Formats: sequence, structure tokens, C-alpha cells
Amino acid sequence: MSTPTNRHRGGPVEPSTGALRPLGLDEISIVGGFWGERQTLNAEVILDHCEKWMERIGWIGNFDRAAAGTIGAEHAGIEFVDSEIYKLLEAMAWELGRRPDPELEVRYSTLVSRVAAAQDVDGYLHTSFGRPGQPERYSNLEWGHELYSFGHLIQAAVARIRAGNDDELVAVARRLADHLYRVFGPSGRVAVCGHPEIEPALAEFSRATGDTRYRELARLFVERRGTGTLGPIHYGPEYFQDEMPVRDATILRGHAVRALYLASGALDVAVETQDAALADAVTTQWANTVARRTYVTGGIGSHHLDEAFGDDYELPPDRAYSETCAGIASVMLSWRLLLQHGDEKYADLMERALLNTVLVSPRADGKAFYYTNTLHQRVDGTVPREDELNARAQASLRAPWFEVSCCPTNIARTLASLELYFATATATGVQLHQYGDYDINTALNAGVMQLSVRSGYPFDGVITVRVLGAPDAEADVALRIPEWAQGAATAQLNGEAVPTSGARATIRRVFIPGDEITLVIPMEPRVTHPHPSIDAVRGTVAVERGPLVMCLESTDLPDGRGVDGVCIDLGQPLVATSAGARATVVLTADVAAAWPYSSGSLAGTPIATRQVALVPYLSWANRGPSTMRVWIPVAHLHHDRDIPMTGRRSV
Repeated sequence: MSTPTNRHRGGPVEPSTGALRPLGLDEISIVGGFWGERQTLNAEVILDHCEKWMERIGWIGNFDRAAAGTIGAEHAGIEFVDSEIYKLLEAMAWELGRRPDPELEVRYSTLVSRVAAAQDVDGYLHTSFGRPGQPERYSNLEWGHELYSFGHLIQAAVARIRAGNDDELVAVARRLADHLYRVFGPSGRVAVCGHPEIEPALAEFSRATGDTRYRELARLFVERRGTGTLGPIHYGPEYFQDEMPVRDATILRGHAVRALYLASGALDVAVETQDAALADAVTTQWANTVARRTYVTGGIGSHHLDEAFGDDYELPPDRAYSETCAGIASVMLSWRLLLQHGDEKYADLMERALLNTVLVSPRADGKAFYYTNTLHQRVDGTVPREDELNARAQASLRAPWFEVSCCPTNIARTLASLELYFATATATGVQLHQYGDYDINTALNAGVMQLSVRSGYPFDGVITVRVLGAPDAEADVALRIPEWAQGAATAQLNGEAVPTSGARATIRRVFIPGDEITLVIPMEPRVTHPHPSIDAVRGTVAVERGPLVMCLESTDLPDGRGVDGVCIDLGQPLVATSAGARATVVLTADVAAAWPYSSGSLAGTPIATRQVALVPYLSWANRGPSTMRVWIPVAHLHHDRDIPMTGRRSV
């Protein structure tokens, strides 16, 4: 039986202090449009897809066998598949908090009961360790992912609390967190998990329950990192972020997801313990990583072997790992920094990562996913079988499930809680950071503010905010102006121009119902040049339209051509289409050579120019196997001697 809580419901992160206050499920809701379509797909397809796959291949059944004492060595899946069930439970909890559904509530409660039945008397709960025929508890902290899995269970419990309930899963999480405090707390074992995740989970569980022991344990795990508690591995201690203390690092490094989860937890700890030095360290790490180790899509991680960051400016498009989970982790960290500092640069990166990394992963039908996100596909993808597990980094098209399937469930929990990253409040106003169709109803010091936000974003740049209710005192509404639109965006209040400068258009007044704010963000396609130190894309450009990164896909080229041997003509204008752009490209003849080097140029001979479609990167590979590239070589032409335009195709 669920017991409603009386606490403010809140979102995934609710710091005790900060420049901005996050909104909870009872304060903001997506009501349709682009993001509404994604949330509906998640609720109606993705949640069910994840649950059925994990039931079919025995990952959920692990809990039944553990409860019955029969699991032994017959564990289905790798050591940390428990975490995928926990992420699914988190997604379900957010979805139920967003939109009550009796059928989903039954599925959720049944799954929670199966998990709870496997919990040991002392609170420990893992299906891969600690039972007859299995390794001992905490015997492989480098690779076992026990604490990582526990972190996801605890985050699922936070979601349930924030959705307004204190019931069975929350009780399971409390017993587990108490166990962890006894084993690893101030008087316990000095150790950390090879994969961070427990740190932000414990910090948030402390915020949600009011139990400061969990915050203290999160602090201990953060402070122990970088002190050599993990054993040596062939990737080196940097892989675990264990070569130096968190507060001494100036950039994110090692395994990308681990680094971002750790930074998120470290910032949570810093905020709750008023540790300014630790908070400053995380802020610096974010800034340096964005400046030197982030793809144009907002993706992170350029190494396949160790799923890690490369060196500064090591950002090869064709070998981009850019894991979907790293994109989600980037959003998690940027959101925390936005709440602390109130700087819209963090919302800018969130938008980039959400639209151009996270949303690339799910197929249009919600039944297949990318684990990694290349920026240059050289050969047509291979269609995976819909009923088989796939190797995570070998899927050249979206696959229904992976042997390591952390990304589909991570997508599910992110989409289910998406609106909670869109807007914030202060004592005197509301700040809009992401755009779509959503409603806000939140209390300011002077009274309740009710807003209706509508737009065709990310394809259309007109955002309309209608005031449905307002305090009888001055209040402010602030709208983010993306970095790429600053100086060009315009704003109006009830048809009258209002000033815009910098990263926000802010209107302060005594609002009355019926007031209407309109922000117009230019959405013309634009050329983006890479930093000169990114050797892998020197001589190329990307095209962006509004917040969307575009790509060239072979589906839109003539005669079965791939994307190699195509250059963009920057002497011709880019043209906007309803969802993308058209560009003039030069097609070149293939170059056959016995040796791929020469003292002269090996550039292909231009044979034709034509206009082709550039499509949003988030939608690529939804039309069948194709080649694709985000960074397009620049054609060097003398426009008084151009070759003729041929075969113009309508787009």
C-alpha cells in the first residue's frame, strides 16, 4: 500500500541551496508537441520494450531465483544487469508521477515485489554476489558494479518519493542504504566502487529522506576516490578516476560515464556540505571538458577500447564513441551546475546533448537503440536481427537489445522525467531553459505563477508564453536565448518589443492573465567550423539549424553514392527546409590508387554539383542502411568556372 508523502515532490535533483530552484512533477508538465511525442513513445513503447526484453532473457528472473535460493552460478547476464531493472523502475516511477496509469502501477508494484523478495535480512541486495556458488560480496569492487547497481536502486526510490509515495521500494532502499553505511561508513571499510553512481544516489536519497548519514557516506566515497583503493588495471587508474582526488582534477578524464556520474555526485556533496573548493573543482572540470573534449553534438568519449575521453581535441568523427549514457550523464551534470550558478551556458549544453546525442539513440518506433553515436558512418549499416542480443559497439544500425543494455533503460528514465529539466524558479520569478509545449504552475513568494509555453521548437523558433495566472506584485519571466542566437533573437510583450541582451530575455512587471511573451529565435541554417586543433576534421564544416546538428546521409544522394566523395560548396547559400536544410555539394569521381599517398593532389575530379538535403542528425538511419557524415569537406572552387548544376532534386 502506497503512503503519500507530504514533502515537496521535486525532481531528480533538489539541492538545499542554489541560484535556481528546480520544479517538481506537480509544477510542470509537458502537454504535447515534439517532446510530448517522445514522452508518449516512452510510455507506450519503450517501457514495455525494456521490460519484455529483460523478462525474456532472464534478467528479471534473477531476482526470483535469488529469492528462492536457487540462483547459484546460473545468473543470467553480466554482473550488473540488476541496475537495468532499477533504471526501468525509476522510469516507471517518474511516469506514474507524471501520468497515473492503473495498469502500469500494477506492473510497477509487481516488479518491485520481485526485487524486494531477493533482499537479504541485513539489507544487501544483489543477484550476482554473496550467495552459494557466487563470488563473495564486495570481492571485486573494480569490476563487479555492486555499489553502482545499488545507486540505481536508490535513485529509483528517490523517483518514487518525488512522485509522492513512500512505499515498498523506498523501504528496500532504506535498508540497503543503512547496510552500506554500516559496511562503508566512518567506521567501516575504506573502499570505493569502480563505477561511480552510488555518490549522487546517496546524496539525493539524503535530500529526499532527510537522513544525513547517507550524505556523509556519499562524501566519504567522493573523498576516497583517487587515493588508490582500487586495484591496478591495464587501462590505468585514470579509467576509474582513481589517479588523483576529485578536488585536484582540472578536467574530466577516463571512462566518460564514470567521470560524469562522479562529478555529479561530487557537486551534490559539495553543495550540501558547503565545500566551495570541491564545487569549484567540478565547475572547472566541466568548463575544460566542454572546451576541449566534447563533440559538436554534445557527445562525449572518443575511445572505443575503454569508453573514455581522449586527449584534448582528440575528437575523431568516424571513431566517436559518444555513448548514449554519457550524453545523459552530461545532462545530469549540466543541470546541477545550472541550478547552482544560474548560467544559461549549462542549459545550452543540455539542449545540445539532449537533441543531438540522447535523442539519436532510440529508433523512431522506440524498439531499437544506439549504444554509441558515430559522426561518420563509412559503410552501410547491417540490419540487426530483432530477436537477438547485439554487441554494444558493433551495431551499425540501432539494435533492439544489447549484452550490455545500459542505454535503453537510461533513455527510458530520462524521457519519463524530461520536463523536470526544462524550467526553474526563484523567489520572484520563473526561468525557461528548454522549449516545447508545457505548462507551469508554481508558487513564488508573492503568489502563484501559471504559464503556458508553446512552440514548434526545435524546428521552429517562435516561442509563445501566455500568462494564465500571476501574483499581485512584480514578478519576472526569463527566457533563455541560445548562444548561437544571441544578438539576433527578438522578444515582445503583448506585441511591443522588449530588450534582449546576452543569454536571456527577462521581463519584469506585474503580470496579468492574458499577457503574452513572444521570443523569436532565428532558425536559418548556419555553417560551423571546428577548432584548428581538432586534426580529424580539419578542412571540413558542420551545418546546424537552430539547436539541431545536421548530417549528410547517403539516402539523399543520387545513384547509390556514399557520403565520401562529396564536398560542400560554401559559395552557395544554405536553404532552410521544414525540418532540416539544403546545401549545394560537389560530387567527385572516385580516386583509384595503388598507394594512398602522392606528391601531388589526390583530390577527386569534380563531376557534378547539386542541391541535397541535410537532415537532423537525431533522425539519421531511420530510413534503412546508409552512410552518413556530420563533418563535410569543403570544396575549393573558382565560382567563375564552376561545373554546371545537375539533377536538382526537390527536398
